[in-house]
Amino acid sequence: MKTIDLKGKKALVTGGSQGIGAEICRHLAACGADVFVNYNRSKEKAEVLVEEIRKAYKTNATCGKANVANATEVKAMFLQMDKEIGNIDILVNNAGFETVNHVLDMEEEEWDSVVNVNLKGPFLCSKEAARRMENHGGGVIINISSIHDAVPRKGLIHYCSAKAGLKMFSKCLSLELADKKIRVVSIAPGAIETNMNREEIARFGKDKFEKWIPQGRIGEVSDVANTVVFLASDLADYINGTDIYIDGAYMNHTIQYDPRPPRKE
Repeated sequence: MKTIDLKGKKALVTGGSQGIGAEICRHLAACGADVFVNYNRSKEKAEVLVEEIRKAYKTNATCGKANVANATEVKAMFLQMDKEIGNIDILVNNAGFETVNHVLDMEEEEWDSVVNVNLKGPFLCSKEAARRMENHGGGVIINISSIHDAVPRKGLIHYCSAKAGLKMFSKCLSLELADKKIRVVSIAPGAIETNMNREEIARFGKDKFEKWIPQGRIGEVSDVANTVVFLASDLADYINGTDIYIDGAYMNHTIQYDPRPPRKE
């Protein structure tokens, strides 16, 4: 039976210093990949994670700063990876953020900042990665989207629009790169508990989420990371240009009341 083996593979994870990104880095390293951890502000967290990966998994790991929405910084990041890790095989476009604001109160700068990181960033990073991948036999680009690429939400018009764009970007990119043996897949998590949002979820009411999610629990960062390592492996060789939702059927449960009677004993 085949297992997930990423030995010899070189991976770059944007926004990899914390949360979902950090867990993706750990899982890639656990499967044998060398990992470049991108960060923008969290240098200390990135360095701690790199040291953890080196000790726990005995793979090569390093980190580098770049605002993924800045082409000059992205180019410099990839040159650093070329030198310190090697030619990229796996790109995980994970970096993203959101603000919450009514559309009529939203300034152009706020719109641009969210759209640029969530959509322009994957465009810039994917170009740099694909140019390298096409010269050494292919690779995998995994874009971390959100269930809000299909489910609208008040206060997040910029974020939802960017993630919807990322979904179509992934599909178009898969068509353009398939002949280069480069696969492109979009992963859309639902409600995922991280160290950063754990207190916010508790204040809102974790029990509410668990009632709304048909599977009965909020997602964990490992749920996303497990999917990433599978898609990055040869086991997923024929999965290309598709969207995978990781949400415990949350986005399908649009009607919160459920009039059906309980099952008879």
